[in-house]
Amino acid sequence: MKRKNVWIAGLATPVMIAMLLLFARSSSVAAKDQPSGASAEVKIDNFSFEPQTLSVAVGTTVTWTNRDDIPHTSVSTEGVWKSKVMDTDERFSYTFTKPGTYPYYCTIHPKMTGKIVVQ
Repeated sequence: MKRKNVWIAGLATPVMIAMLLLFARSSSVAAKDQPSGASAEVKIDNFSFEPQTLSVAVGTTVTWTNRDDIPHTSVSTEGVWKSKVMDTDERFSYTFTKPGTYPYYCTIHPKMTGKIVVQ
């Protein structure tokens, strides 16, 4: 019986070291994957962008999410960004690095418009 306890105690140390190494590695990867800076969201629903005008700080990542049952896009009128066609629940993100006013629209439904104000 004593031999079994010695074997288990001897095995516990390498197992604990391996678990600590795995935990340390996964923590550092997760920290690198997290976006830096602020984030904001625009929902696309019922043929409109909500909010229609969004004010954010420089460095903010804005994510458009299509909650409509039909496809939409988010395209800068000044050519700054252009999303692909987003089906229901698809998303598109863009990070604003310069202050300014950025009007945009849906290329499929041009009457759908919005504006991002970056300060």
